[in-house]
Amino acid sequence: MKVTVDQDKCVSSGQCVLNATEVFDQRDSDGVVVLLETNPPADQEDNARRAAAACPAQAIYVEE
Repeated sequence: MKVTVDQDKCVSSGQCVLNATEVFDQRDSDGVVVLLETNPPADQEDNARRAAAACPAQAIYVEE
């Protein structure tokens, strides 16, 4: 799995962090998504998928 984010599309809702704290974080200054794991470990893949599905701006992309 490969995860990418589009920080320009991010609306700082925090859904990514709520769903996958080991894969995503948010910048302190404005809440924009920060990708921590481009290739999450197997035990975090479902969380990354949930985060992508929950993102209201569709700023998270998952390639299987």
